[in-house]
Amino acid sequence: MAHDKNKAAESTEISIEERLKALYELQKVDSEIDKIKILRGELPLEVQDLEDELEGLETRIKNHEDEIKSLEAAISAKKAEITNANSLIKKYQEQQNNVRNNREYDSLSKEIEFQTLEIELCEKRIREFTIQSKAKKETIDSSKTHLDERKTDLANKKKELEDIIADTQKEEENLHKKSKGFEVVIEPRLMTAYKRIRGNARNGLAVVSVERDACGGCFNKIPPQRQLEIRSRKKIIVCEYCGRILVDKGFGE
Repeated sequence: MAHDKNKAAESTEISIEERLKALYELQKVDSEIDKIKILRGELPLEVQDLEDELEGLETRIKNHEDEIKSLEAAISAKKAEITNANSLIKKYQEQQNNVRNNREYDSLSKEIEFQTLEIELCEKRIREFTIQSKAKKETIDSSKTHLDERKTDLANKKKELEDIIADTQKEEENLHKKSKGFEVVIEPRLMTAYKRIRGNARNGLAVVSVERDACGGCFNKIPPQRQLEIRSRKKIIVCEYCGRILVDKGFGE
């Protein structure tokens, strides 16, 4: 009878150790899945950022092109004003030859002077608009060069993402199969606890080993007596600080 009790106790001990091993192996598999997700998770964000940047550059180029068209239209309008002013000056000068008195002559002289000032103002505006147009054209050229560079970067990032997805998809599927296999060994209550701990842990670690007398998750010291219990593998022990499941150093090797 005593022999049967010892056998049952032995069986229980092995059962708990096997559960711990299953949890430990499950954690390793899930950590590998996490790495794949992190690797893949950063690239789509980089691709999105590049696409947003390209959209911004294209919008900026389009706006500058529209502004150049407006400046060119303004230059054409000022040139038309100069042509009109020259015509008026010529007309006023001809009228001065047929004036009847000094007052009419002076009045026409003022008109000629006014049109001359208008021409000077138009020429000044044309110079200003030309400088602005040139600066915007230079900005467009620079932006187009930058746009081409970023398009190349985007194509490379997209290719990198496609390659990672192609390379890791099968690996991730296999890891998920392994994960499901370990879940069958672990009782539902323990599995629920494991998932809850993983969900609360920033690094996704629910099972950690004792390193340098401390929890491998939160790095708080583990009392010697507690470490002995962990090494005995007779029951599942969690860290009193962070709640992670603890195993002894070298577990699973």
